[in-house]
Amino acid sequence: MSLAENDFADLKLTEWTSCGGCAAKWGASLLTDLVRDMPAGIDPSLLVGLAPFDDAAIYQVAPDVALVSTTDFFPPLVDHPADFGAIAAANACSDVFAMGGRVVIAVNVAAFPEHFPREAIVAIFDAAAATVAEAGGTIAGGHTIRNPEPIFGLAVQGVVHPQRVFRKGGASAGDVLMLSKPIGTALALAGGSAADKAAAIAGMRRVNRAASEELQALGEAVHAVTDVTGYGLAGHGWEVAERSDVQVVVHTDTLVAYPGAREAAERGVRTGGDPRNREYVHEHLVSTASAAGEALCMDPQTSGGLLAAVHPSVVDSLSAMWWRVGEVAAGPAQLVLR
Repeated sequence: MSLAENDFADLKLTEWTSCGGCAAKWGASLLTDLVRDMPAGIDPSLLVGLAPFDDAAIYQVAPDVALVSTTDFFPPLVDHPADFGAIAAANACSDVFAMGGRVVIAVNVAAFPEHFPREAIVAIFDAAAATVAEAGGTIAGGHTIRNPEPIFGLAVQGVVHPQRVFRKGGASAGDVLMLSKPIGTALALAGGSAADKAAAIAGMRRVNRAASEELQALGEAVHAVTDVTGYGLAGHGWEVAERSDVQVVVHTDTLVAYPGAREAAERGVRTGGDPRNREYVHEHLVSTASAAGEALCMDPQTSGGLLAAVHPSVVDSLSAMWWRVGEVAAGPAQLVLR
């Protein structure tokens, strides 16, 4: 089903919800405490679970095959149903790519008000299916319930070789930090022009498959990987620092942002996830950055890029989609914004 941009002109999904996208996530500090209290897995085939948690769970099913399992869903952050479906699907698939995996199947996780337009639901499902196909997988089912606010996402299953799993830990002093998408999605949507918002939406719709495949081709030169989503560049950068026992150094003056995002930050625009992300990193943060530079790092991202710590020798092997965020320095574990 193909939908023109002016379809659903009278329907604004963001008017159906109070908080959308990955900004709707629980704060990282609260979630970390919750996960810490959950029992750890005892199955030796569970290679990556909650202790420590990563972007997805990894379960080995054969000597050379492991299952990658993840789920992600949220209320709308954009108005057009097709954009919402595509962004939600790209975001859910991203966790598989962040672990170095290949997307295989996905199932829809959906909740809609009883009087939500049927055509809009179809558009969301169609766009999600097309995005999962672009990611290399297939929609294989799902579950839909009634809910006062629309919510949509997917549970995604992928596969990866057990010895080739990307993790947040493993970054080494001297590594270069590279990111595969601009940042500032929430700032652009909250404070940008119509053209700025369109650019951010296009970026959020882009899947991280090509970025992951580029990293996979670099082999052991890739030391740590995560995707940048609701906790912002600061929060996810701190997780790499903590797991690797290193300093993650970000150069905020050269951050590549979506059009309008830095300008919105300079005007003082902030989104709901900003204070939660600041709370998450404040005990581990050393910053000499400008207020706008900090805001870009704290901005919650939806369907953000892959953040990779790689050996300097392979930086020039990466395509033009990648840009340099900063570098990794010797510990103690810390987030440094300059």
